Amino acid sequence: MPDELLRPTVGAGVDMSARPWRLTSQTYVAFFGGVLASTAVAFLNAGRLGVDAAKRRLILLTGLVGLLAVIGVFVLLYGTRDTGDTGVTSGLRVSIRVVAVLCCLVQLRLQRPMDRAFQLRGADYGSLWGWGIAVTIGGAIAEALILFLVTVVL
Repeated sequence: MPDELLRPTVGAGVDMSARPWRLTSQTYVAFFGGVLASTAVAFLNAGRLGVDAAKRRLILLTGLVGLLAVIGVFVLLYGTRDTGDTGVTSGLRVSIRVVAVLCCLVQLRLQRPMDRAFQLRGADYGSLWGWGIAVTIGGAIAEALILFLVTVVL
């Protein structure tokens, strides 16, 4: 399989009316919205960049593994919440954000070759403001609901 940078154009089989987003902007979504939001933006952006289907599935798999890691961290730290340690809640938030950003970095790595090809075209990026805010809020709510369900089960 040839390298993605050797493809003749970025637009081959891709709707170029939907411009991709900057990769660095996706880290803000990961930090504020969590793993689910980061995965949604990375998956959508990969489609806009023309990333092949195998790597798009890998982005989804990374998000699933990240979500399982968030649940695992939550279960480990939530159980120690009753010990009176007030720093656990902030430690829990920091840990969940670290997992989300690490997942985002893996997802960015999968998008990078096609993003470089997009940059070579000299085209402008699209704005992530509208989608980013919506996905950040939706992802944070969905992740909070999942973690709430975990507490009900525990």
